Amino acid sequence: MFQWLSNWILDGLKHSPEILLFLSLSLGYLIGGIRIGKFQLGGVAGSLLVAVALSVFGVTVDAGVKAVLFALFIYAVGFESGPQFFRSLGVKTLREIFLALFIAVAGFVTVLVLAKLFHLDKGLAAGLAAGGLTQSAIMGTASDALTQLGLSPEELSRLQGNVTIGYAVTYIFGSLGAIIVCVNILPKIMGREINDDAIQAEAEQLHGSLLLGSGQNFALSDVTGRLYRITNKVNQTVESLEKVINGISIERIKRGNRIIEAGPETLLKAKDIILVVGHRDAMIKATDLLGEEENSAQGMDVVMNTQDVEMRNTRYVGQNLTQVLSSDEVMKLKHGIYLIAVHRDGQPLPLNNDMVFKLGDIITVYGTDGDLRRVVDKIGAPITKSEKTDWIFHGLGLVVGLIIGLIVIRVSGIPITLGAGGGALLSGLLFGWYRSLHQTVGNIPTGAVQLLKDFGLAGFVAVVGLSSGLQAIDTIKDQGISLFLIGVVVTLLPMLLGIYFGKYVLGYKNSAVFAGALAGSRSANPAFGEVLNKAGNSTPTNSFAITYALANVFLTLLGPLVVAFV
Repeated sequence: MFQWLSNWILDGLKHSPEILLFLSLSLGYLIGGIRIGKFQLGGVAGSLLVAVALSVFGVTVDAGVKAVLFALFIYAVGFESGPQFFRSLGVKTLREIFLALFIAVAGFVTVLVLAKLFHLDKGLAAGLAAGGLTQSAIMGTASDALTQLGLSPEELSRLQGNVTIGYAVTYIFGSLGAIIVCVNILPKIMGREINDDAIQAEAEQLHGSLLLGSGQNFALSDVTGRLYRITNKVNQTVESLEKVINGISIERIKRGNRIIEAGPETLLKAKDIILVVGHRDAMIKATDLLGEEENSAQGMDVVMNTQDVEMRNTRYVGQNLTQVLSSDEVMKLKHGIYLIAVHRDGQPLPLNNDMVFKLGDIITVYGTDGDLRRVVDKIGAPITKSEKTDWIFHGLGLVVGLIIGLIVIRVSGIPITLGAGGGALLSGLLFGWYRSLHQTVGNIPTGAVQLLKDFGLAGFVAVVGLSSGLQAIDTIKDQGISLFLIGVVVTLLPMLLGIYFGKYVLGYKNSAVFAGALAGSRSANPAFGEVLNKAGNSTPTNSFAITYALANVFLTLLGPLVVAFV
């Protein structure tokens, strides 16, 4: 009975490998959430370990699944960070260039020294570099370099096979070790927590403004509404009273039991109850001028809405806030409309009199539906909030990225390519930047972006574990534990040296930015995913994007160098 049941389960898993994939995610996040002191493995690393354990079932997951999951993850990361990335380019990125170069050189020297000490052949050494540094492209460049040595077919086949063996044994810890270094060791050496520094960096980018999360609101809102019973300003029109108290609008009047719509020429009488909406500082003045404040009045509730509008009216472009608000057209339109915020490239701008409007700015206005309809078209195009994803836009983004990843440039016979991951990242950055300039296209809810990142990365490492785990375990049995331990050194030593180099030579102060740069310089995508989780925002992405692109070039070049010098 037991034999039949186990055969039935095994046969079912072979026909439905997705069961093990989702089981890896479920158990991985469960294990990754366990905290021992301040150490926490994290869901991505947990998924990898569980997948390696489940690889004993010998179930194969199609490589295309891994490619799709990783493309979704890295595109979503790029899309979310595109505006900030292009703003950050400049002299400051020099330290990312030097860090990526340092890690590549340190990795090469480490592999070279260990290969000499332990008498590894060229194939095992190249596989050690590919797995320990988690740069699969090294396998291709190393194997290609081996064909240039004039070896016999038998020897060439043996060395190329050893490249695969070295890679299989060391890749798993190459991913796991990078997570531990970036998420647990780097903050201890820096003496700063990733989450704290990410919040600090985000505050600096927002110029001191607070970025509200879903469902959050300020306790003291700038625009508010109140009810007053007229005692002082009797027999004045709505228009004249609004001119006296600048920054308010009278939205509704209750006279006895009748509700009266507030027009500009409407006269206010004693004991009228009026609904006043305005900026908080203006409302304080209104209390002294209008009369007694009322707690409530039946029929006086008015629904107010917030609307984002993309600035397209060239009449206002290049003018500052004071010029726009004092123009004749705006003076006629702005009754009941309040400017809440202005964003440019995804960042809030300070609402001072000197702020100059630019084409593509996102203007947030507040008012009743009727007032908003009157004004929005004069500003530009309304941005419709939707829970649907614009897959015309994002499908094209992924296609463009994957095509970029197919491009191969040969330098002295060495193939250099961004690969699917680098192409999807670059495309995500470009499409995210374009979306920040044209927000009427490319909608994707924040929750959908987070799902793509979480499921894409965790699913990717789970597929790697299910596909490579059994091979790594079998190879360790055959080759002994020594190759695995050598791989541990190749993974850890360059990164540890890189931390001290970054801290004391390059001058990194912010651990969140540094962790993103370090993960990218090692092409350590799982580590980057865990850094993002720790950060709680996209602060580490800019530095990661730069070093990741460079690492795809620098680390790929190590293949022929290892073959040449070992």
